[in-house]
Amino acid sequence: MKIAFDIRLIGRKQTGSEAVFFNLIKNLSTLDTKNEYLLLTDRNPNSDELLATEIARLNLAENFKVISLCENGTNKFFWNAWILPKYLKANLVDILQVQYITPFFIPKNIKIVTIVHDVSFKVFPQMIKKSDLFFLDKLIPMSLKRADKIVGVSQFTISEIKKFYQIPDEKLDWIHNAVADGFAENISAEQLEIVRQKYSLPQKFILYIGTLQPRKNLPALIEAFIKITTEKRKDLKLVLAGGRGHNFDARIDEFIKNYGLQDEVLLPGFIDEADKAAIFKLAHVFCFPSLYEGFGIPILEAMTLGVPTLASDIPPHLEITEDSALLFDVTNADDFSQKLTRIVSDDALRFDLTQKELLQSAKFSWRQTAEKMLEIYNNSK
Repeated sequence: MKIAFDIRLIGRKQTGSEAVFFNLIKNLSTLDTKNEYLLLTDRNPNSDELLATEIARLNLAENFKVISLCENGTNKFFWNAWILPKYLKANLVDILQVQYITPFFIPKNIKIVTIVHDVSFKVFPQMIKKSDLFFLDKLIPMSLKRADKIVGVSQFTISEIKKFYQIPDEKLDWIHNAVADGFAENISAEQLEIVRQKYSLPQKFILYIGTLQPRKNLPALIEAFIKITTEKRKDLKLVLAGGRGHNFDARIDEFIKNYGLQDEVLLPGFIDEADKAAIFKLAHVFCFPSLYEGFGIPILEAMTLGVPTLASDIPPHLEITEDSALLFDVTNADDFSQKLTRIVSDDALRFDLTQKELLQSAKFSWRQTAEKMLEIYNNSK
């Protein structure tokens, strides 16, 4: 088969969405020697240093080719309506792999597989920019109708797609995200100190890492943090790591200012992929308080490194952690603050969580996910 991937997100600092395609392609490259893969991008790796670096990290096999369809990027609409369809009409493939939005006017004999991470815009429309919501409400139903296979990143995501869009079961499947190969290996004391200095990290801190969007529930984390007693919060900081970027939750800045926490709540910005494991390792505990997720890769990353983890008790988090992490009732602010106080102050609890998390996280791998994805491709012929 000839399989095309829309890889525009690679090298864009798009957190989860980028990580899924990067790790899928990296593992398919070691797994599949029979099919031909065309990796389609809107930039030229010869002139885009960040893209070139990421492609080098993929270590692609000979049956994987990067094809630049335009030099310096383009907007999403023009890519989906003109650039990609024009290329695929002249260069037919068997399968096109995308995320969320399927392109327009693609020949019907090309099977389209789309990965959907979540449908948070249906559950919390008030947290999405109105312009974004308009296009999502228009384009997602069209995309799901055109797709030959819709793949969720968890069983929960598939159940949500069925609930909101009434998609027949035969079009649906799911994979699990995982942690990048070698993520937890070779983190030296020297590297830890370099990363601490690079991001001006304190000696003892609660870590959150991810996007800073409203559905991530970070103002609630700030409030839970200030409820920790002064004695137990001594020398403890809260680090909210992630780029401000798209759909930033302005309440984060408001809460920090209103509570006078400028010296206690730190925002180091986007974390380079090469530094992420070290930042997890430096953390006293990890907290992921999201109201809604499709999966939650940072939880699995923390668990893989044995970082004691507190997370909201939403279904995809239960799917990842089972009974290995500490979960709080996302509807109960008191339960959140009590659990946060407990995890930062109880040494025995943190040790117990570490042991359970290491065992649970071993159940996930990108190799297994790539094998399942290849099976989906084979069944789509």
